[in-house]
Amino acid sequence: MKFGETRLKGAFVIEPEPLEDERGWFARTFCAEEFAAHGLDPGVAQCNASHNRRRGTLRGMHYQAPPHAEARLVRCTAGAAYDVIVDIRPRSATFKQWLGVELSAANRKQLYVPEGFAHGFLTLADDTELFYQMSEAYSAEATRGFRWNDPAVGIAWPIQPLVISARDASLPLLSAAP
Repeated sequence: MKFGETRLKGAFVIEPEPLEDERGWFARTFCAEEFAAHGLDPGVAQCNASHNRRRGTLRGMHYQAPPHAEARLVRCTAGAAYDVIVDIRPRSATFKQWLGVELSAANRKQLYVPEGFAHGFLTLADDTELFYQMSEAYSAEATRGFRWNDPAVGIAWPIQPLVISARDASLPLLSAAP
């Protein structure tokens, strides 16, 4: 695997290195030793999948508050999505800065989202599916989020969202998030 550090400390774009032959290809997408060697949390407490029927579906911006803060490893197994993370660590030099990466079944890239970051995505194709490895189990009491179009963050989404849940549409601005 190739680990590409991003401008947001602790966040990485990870690319598998497929081995190909006449049958197709094989690639490792996770190795606890390699993740730990890069200072990343290799623990996996839960795995989730998200299927999205329509292009333009937006989910986010979500995170879990301490003590249930979680790291995520996200990859797209079908279709394509614009995956976005926001540094919400108040003492970080990159506080409120965001990073967007296109994840697709074709490019096979993954995004490592460290603790202290919010996460969301916008689908770029119909029938897009994302797979998440989470370092912590889901905690309803720790679930938090802020609005996807918060002007203080200024995420430049590549297309206009068409489908947003009532819950996500009514999330507070980051400055008012608990």
